Amino acid sequence: MLNWIVIGIGDIATRRVIPAIQSEPRSQLHGLVTRDPAKAAPYSTRAYQNLDEALKDAAVDVVYVGTPVFLHAPQTIQALRAGKHVLCEKPMAMNEAEARAMVEAGEKSGKPFAVAYYRRCYPKVQRAKELIAAGAIGKPVSAELTNHMWFDGTGSRSWLVDPAKAGGGPLFDVASHRIDVLNFLFGQPVTVTAQLSNVLHHYAVEDNATVLIEYENGVRGVVDVRWHSHVNRDECRIRGTDGEIEMSPLNGPDLIYPGGHENLPAHENLHYPMIENFVDAVEGTARLLASGESSYWTDWVTEQVRPK
Repeated sequence: MLNWIVIGIGDIATRRVIPAIQSEPRSQLHGLVTRDPAKAAPYSTRAYQNLDEALKDAAVDVVYVGTPVFLHAPQTIQALRAGKHVLCEKPMAMNEAEARAMVEAGEKSGKPFAVAYYRRCYPKVQRAKELIAAGAIGKPVSAELTNHMWFDGTGSRSWLVDPAKAGGGPLFDVASHRIDVLNFLFGQPVTVTAQLSNVLHHYAVEDNATVLIEYENGVRGVVDVRWHSHVNRDECRIRGTDGEIEMSPLNGPDLIYPGGHENLPAHENLHYPMIENFVDAVEGTARLLASGESSYWTDWVTEQVRPK
């Protein structure tokens, strides 16, 4: 049985991560790191005042880092050095140097270190990877992913528009997931260009970003993300020399390709398959789908284009 502690008791932790830990049969919620004990009360578990205190508990096996981005690197590295397994929320870090330091800490610790890019666990993303490898669309040449929504920078997630806490705007928040999907499907990126601007919202981070990525195999991927759209979009399509794979909306179940249409819904708790894969990796029965080493390349991409 793996004892998990959670640091960062926000929306994702309470809606997905904690329920996933509680329902995974080889895991249990051992404690929460929070300065507000009332947050731990509903879970009937331990409450640690800070991470230092929690890491002194020899019973702790795994640390889930769900704090704002600026805390990811120091908390992940601290937990790895304390001999704990770590699952860190995305994006991995504030910059490429931090991400590289996290990977190095994981290598030195010998402990599994993963990043919460849960879309790699989507059955239809896994299936798309199989179809591409099988030549279903010929040679893949281009991919397009969009995520458009409205976010004015207010509410419980207002920290996302503070570059000192979030690193960037939609480039870091929602583009990171889509860049990671491209990296999962096509491998290591080699060149990146982008345009970032503020079209409508004039907060301290961009309200839109368009990223163009070239891959070693010749695929060109475009990720376009916007926080100034009243029309929600979540498109994903991959084109090859002999056809295309349509996965829009990315968060939906449909997968359409030449000669086929499959309905492959994600787990009702999007984080559960990721938690399950993490436990498998700890037990040595599977490889991490989103290891620190593979997730690093998303931070490498954003490093090329983020405002310095």
